[in-house]
Amino acid sequence: MKSITTLCLSLLITLAGPIELSAFAQTRVRGYTKRDGTHVESHRRTAPNKTEKDNWSTKGNTHPDTGKKGTKTPQR
Repeated sequence: MKSITTLCLSLLITLAGPIELSAFAQTRVRGYTKRDGTHVESHRRTAPNKTEKDNWSTKGNTHPDTGKKGTKTPQR
């Protein structure tokens, strides 16, 4: 019984880990109006960091809201 409990707990941690990490990798941007009067709706984006490899617009990644695949080659 103890081994089944340990197995279930290990499986839960393994499956929940990536979900939790992906929640920290994004941030909400509030809507705003540009100087020229253009309104930008609120949206989510990847959190800023020193790499472009994890941005939704980079090749190999997919935007979670739109399902659009990334097309840009990472520069850094």
